[in-house]
Amino acid sequence: MAVLAVLFAVTAALYASVGFAGGSTYNALLALAGVDHRVFPIVALACNLIVATGGTIRFAQARLVPWKRLLPLLVLSIPAAWIGGMLPVSKQLFLWLLGGSLLVASILLFAQRERDLAGERFTLLGPAIAAPIGLLSGIVGIGGGIFLAPVLHLVGWDKAKRVAAAASVFILANSIAGLGGQLTKLSSHPELLNAAFAYWPLALSVLVGGQLGSRIGVQILPARWLRRLTALLILYVAIRLLIQAWSG
Repeated sequence: MAVLAVLFAVTAALYASVGFAGGSTYNALLALAGVDHRVFPIVALACNLIVATGGTIRFAQARLVPWKRLLPLLVLSIPAAWIGGMLPVSKQLFLWLLGGSLLVASILLFAQRERDLAGERFTLLGPAIAAPIGLLSGIVGIGGGIFLAPVLHLVGWDKAKRVAAAASVFILANSIAGLGGQLTKLSSHPELLNAAFAYWPLALSVLVGGQLGSRIGVQILPARWLRRLTALLILYVAIRLLIQAWSG
């Protein structure tokens, strides 16, 4: 638990520094640690909530959240995330989905180019991808912002800071929905819920790491280097998970 707590804190700091919450890597770390695959989406989503809440509050206070444009994305993604959280999946399929989604996320992060655009371009793209991202997020226990933000940046959906703000709210909303689905799915298995709650110290770790990352992370390295480090981390754990899925 102590090693996981340190890894979760570092992950939260790294992700928070580039506007994400870390759910994808929390899941991967728990998977590599041999935790029951039915348990760790709950742990990862709970940790996601803590980090994403802090980011959402800061973006909202700075009036950077594009609420009008974001609303259709949330309307479509939230129910999909709930449904995804309720879907039962085998361990093998879960590892393939998580590893494959992380591989795609790392590629998107490497390809991401933040263009500070003022126009409202590709307005329909966000709603088109919101539901699929929400469904996948609910299944594997992430918020989905790590998929949404790079795509919106690539097509110039809005200014960089407003995309980051939208991703933060998206992560928070879908984490709540996905967690609700996961808890509903395991409501008849109290032993699994108890096993998930036993990892509560990890919540404290991401609280500390997330605060440090969001406040001082970008002052240590430029945002593009932090993003590349995040992409490298995601790529590494994706390969490990895919190897584990293949050998299983």
